[in-house]
Amino acid sequence: MSSIISVASGKGGVGKSMVVSNLGLLLARKGHRVILVDMDIGGANLHILFGMFDPPSTLTDFFSNRSTNLKDLAHPLASPFSLRLIPGTGETLITANLQHAKKKRLIRHLQKLDADIILVDVGAGTSYHTLDFFLLADYFLAVATPDPTSVLDLYRFIKLAAIRKVLTAFLARDPIAETLLTQDFHSVTEVLEAVGRTSQSGVELAQQALHGFQPALILNRMTSKSRINTLHLQHLLKQYVGADLSVLGNIPEDPHVQESILKYLPVVELSPKAPAAIAFDQVTENLLKLVRQREELPEALELRKIRA
Repeated sequence: MSSIISVASGKGGVGKSMVVSNLGLLLARKGHRVILVDMDIGGANLHILFGMFDPPSTLTDFFSNRSTNLKDLAHPLASPFSLRLIPGTGETLITANLQHAKKKRLIRHLQKLDADIILVDVGAGTSYHTLDFFLLADYFLAVATPDPTSVLDLYRFIKLAAIRKVLTAFLARDPIAETLLTQDFHSVTEVLEAVGRTSQSGVELAQQALHGFQPALILNRMTSKSRINTLHLQHLLKQYVGADLSVLGNIPEDPHVQESILKYLPVVELSPKAPAAIAFDQVTENLLKLVRQREELPEALELRKIRA
């Protein structure tokens, strides 16, 4: 059974797709069968980072039913390792108005892909589609830069993702769901209080929905002058979201990264001794350690049985 890892950011331009490309290659090098999925609807560019300028097929073919099986869109990348990529889709009428049924079909097919690790590149922003694609995973990664606006946007994203996770625990026509949809909440605590006013039994269901929602942070473009108070961010998330935030690692500002982007290669392949490449290797090890720890938990084993 595959482990699904979603990677998101509160805003664009923080290097999320670059992070995904490097993590994917390193995971494959370490012997895992990896599929990268670009689910940045309307802004897909992951294939460009591998020099794939004109993919023979993309998620657009899946949405338009030209391809009925998602695995047929997984293109092998030029690598001796087991690394494949499902290219994303551009801005089309289908994706701009993506129907709920098409989104659920995509998620259902993605969860059945044959791989050890599925790395999902989620688009920036806080639309329902973005939040749902982020939440479909077993593990949640968030990318931010030291820029204060990036950190603030990340906090907002994770807060809304947690609220969305609670919301999806209830049926669409459930009175609780209707209550949540018509109100604006500033914290998950407010959500739980609103649920309790409608149905006390629903509080336990909401708390269960949040169980295991523990995003891990990757800080990109760090310098010696970077100032980011991760302890403060962790405190905010614990207080207002109820989620623990661990720091998976820091990627330093490195000119080799920009050079690798211009040459359409991950930096770990172009310059494996570069500071950023070394940092990516450590982040990958930390990610695998996280996966191994979670896989041993009874609830993770039970979830895998359900998905099977």
